[in-house]
Amino acid sequence: MYLTRFLVNSARRDARKLLASPQAMHAAVLSGFPRPEGHTRDDARTLWRVDQRRDGQVVLYVVSPTEPDLTHLVEQAGWPTSGETWQTRAYDRLLNSLEKGQRWAFRLTANPSRTGRKAEGSPTTQRFGHVTAAQQIEWLTSRAQRNGFAVARQADGELNLVTYDRQVRRFSRNHGQRPVTLVTVTYDGVLDIEDPILFRRVLTQGIGHARAYGCGLLTLAPAQATS
Repeated sequence: MYLTRFLVNSARRDARKLLASPQAMHAAVLSGFPRPEGHTRDDARTLWRVDQRRDGQVVLYVVSPTEPDLTHLVEQAGWPTSGETWQTRAYDRLLNSLEKGQRWAFRLTANPSRTGRKAEGSPTTQRFGHVTAAQQIEWLTSRAQRNGFAVARQADGELNLVTYDRQVRRFSRNHGQRPVTLVTVTYDGVLDIEDPILFRRVLTQGIGHARAYGCGLLTLAPAQATS
């Protein structure tokens, strides 16, 4: 597995088009692999996330089973004359070092949602996004144990977790089709690893739905550095 960091030049028109459409960004990310069809399976999934940093930088993160070539993204949405391209490093060393009881800071952009009936008595179901902060926090904490971790608590007993950048995004998937509506939220917090095997699976396969659209990628940092 590989973790890639790509600096986006958001002043460029093509970059803004990619940032506005998760469908377009998904296609651009998969174009970095010679066999993109091998990067959409559950056991070999490519995950990505765009972070809007406090310093104004826009960073694309990609976790993938093979190393990407993002030359096309540099030319389209990067900094082709500055020498700033992308950085890829092997992810397995971190994955193999994870143990029960370790504490990490984390960031996750997700699609907190549930499945329900379209109407009372209807046999047809659809996915509904959770839109309140309380619903979104409960969505994550209720899935933590099955994914091998627990959200840590602060000294006052409150969860060490914040939500921000809560959005309802609408974008076109294919020309002529109905737009996609997607509820997204970013979580920053601190977690404790409870089951390393399950937790490694989350880091490589993602959590929740809409993983093709920039959701589900959970990344780690030392617990002292939560930003």
